[in-house]
Amino acid sequence: MTTSPTGAQTATRSPAVAARATDLTKVYGQGETQVVALNGVSIDFQQAEYTAIMGPSGSGKSTLMHCVAGLDSLSSGSARIGDTELTSLKDKQLTQLRRDKIGFIFQAFNLLPTLNALENITLPMDIAGSKPDRAWLDEVVSTVGLADRLKHRPTELSGGQQQRVAVARALAGKPEIIFADEPTGNLDSRAGAEVLGFLRNSVRELGQTVVMVTHDPVAAAYADRVVFLADGRIVDELRKPTAESVLDLMKHFDAKGRPS
Repeated sequence: MTTSPTGAQTATRSPAVAARATDLTKVYGQGETQVVALNGVSIDFQQAEYTAIMGPSGSGKSTLMHCVAGLDSLSSGSARIGDTELTSLKDKQLTQLRRDKIGFIFQAFNLLPTLNALENITLPMDIAGSKPDRAWLDEVVSTVGLADRLKHRPTELSGGQQQRVAVARALAGKPEIIFADEPTGNLDSRAGAEVLGFLRNSVRELGQTVVMVTHDPVAAAYADRVVFLADGRIVDELRKPTAESVLDLMKHFDAKGRPS
């Protein structure tokens, strides 16, 4: 509860949840070959917040993102985008939800070489038969700094510019949440910093929600919080991270990612 200037008490509204996992478990294989990739993970991703997910190889960070994003099925538990429970959707409904409510950015740029930058940005909406919101599209293009490169094809763009096109494509459809899987993995440090800065600005200036999987403490420092996974479980969380604070926390984990 909060108190207004007149002395009246009003309820404090909690931030809206863009995505949520509850007791999420993902198991691959059976018997002796069974691997528990996620073991009862529960986490909320708030709207207009930038979350980085970190952990050693095999910790379950990419699996968590793929399950919450509807790219992989769950063994048990729940995953939601907004108020929509993913496990209740049929394949066609899930495809539509991913198209309408989720933006994806991957390590590979996944741009069509025959299309220019603008055509690549609007491609998902063109496929869906919808028209972009011109004012929003202009704002997105301005945010990622591509206004003077829209007529250029991918081969005429640098790696950083190509990834910015991918970022703009993810933003252009006004998704409820963007999932980014190692989005700077194919970029040099300067281009990577540009893309990470654009993602951060999309959260601060456009109110976007971003969930990013990364192994890089410098990349994680652009986020509002960092969530650490080990052995398929969330083991720690860091708010207002810096590269130094992320590195310091990582030193407390052994080679398998468990707290030392």
